Amino acid sequence: MMVVIVAIFYFFMIRPQQKRQKEIQKAREALKVGDKVITAGGIYGKIKEIGDVYMMIEIAISKKNHDGIIRLGDITFLPLI
Repeated sequence: MMVVIVAIFYFFMIRPQQKRQKEIQKAREALKVGDKVITAGGIYGKIKEIGDVYMMIEIAISKKNHDGIIRLGDITFLPLI
């Protein structure tokens, strides 16, 4: 009985999460300098530099954001289509 519960838990919880993480990793690896992206916070930009653990994006400075500084925490990048 316990084996059945563990199997159900694996196939309905753990396995789909692993697939999703692999898809996200592939999408991040496919990004290159010059690609236009939108962050999870809704900021549009163009990838300027890609490091091992970061991506620097170039954003347009508007009149509302005079200093041009936007603090970004843990960001999910979505490619613009």
